[in-house]
Amino acid sequence: MSATSTPFNGECDFVAAAATLDRIPPESLPEVAFAGRSNVGKSSLINALTNRKALARTSHTPGRTQQLNFFTIQERFLLVDMPGYGYAKVSKTTRKSWDDLIKQYLRGRVSLKCVFLLVDSRHGLKESDREMMKMLDETAVAYRIILTKADKLKPPQKIKIIEQLKGDLKKHPAAFPEPLLCSSHKQEGLNDIQDVILSVI
Repeated sequence: MSATSTPFNGECDFVAAAATLDRIPPESLPEVAFAGRSNVGKSSLINALTNRKALARTSHTPGRTQQLNFFTIQERFLLVDMPGYGYAKVSKTTRKSWDDLIKQYLRGRVSLKCVFLLVDSRHGLKESDREMMKMLDETAVAYRIILTKADKLKPPQKIKIIEQLKGDLKKHPAAFPEPLLCSSHKQEGLNDIQDVILSVI
C-alpha cells in the first residue's frame, strides 16, 4: 500500500468521547476498535497508524484512556480507542464501569467490524487478555491479536510467541488465527495493520 493511496495519511478527526452508553455516537460508518491492557501501547499505535503525534493521548500512567474515544479517518471509517484494562490504578467502581461500558458497546454494534486486541509481545497473554477474548467470543465480535513492542524481541523469541499464540487462538471462535506483530517505536508492521483494517471495513 503506497503512502499516497492510504487514507491514514488524510484527515483524522476526533468525533466523540463516551464514558456511558448514551454518549456513544449513532452507528454510521464502519468501525474498528483497539483494546488492550493498560500501557500496552494502544495510543502509541493509533498515533503511528494515523501518522499523528497526539491523535490519541499517550501516557506512562496506566488507565489514562478512561472512555471510548471515536476518531473519523477521512470520513471512511471510525477508529475507536477503548479503555485499557488490567493493572490500571483505578477504583473497583471505575473499573466496573469501564467493563460494563465495553460489554455494552460490543453487544449489538453492527458497525463494529473488528477489534484489534493488543498484547505485549514480551509477556504474551495475561489473564485479563483471556477475559477480554472470552468476552469477544461471547459477543461474536471478530478480533485479531496485535503483538506490540516487537522490536524488543529477538527473531527466535518472535517465532516462539507467535507459535504459542496460534495454539491459543484455535480455541477462540471469534479470533483470527494469525497474530500481527508491530513496533510503533520502530514503525514496524504498520502497513500490515493498515491493510487489514482496510480489508475489514
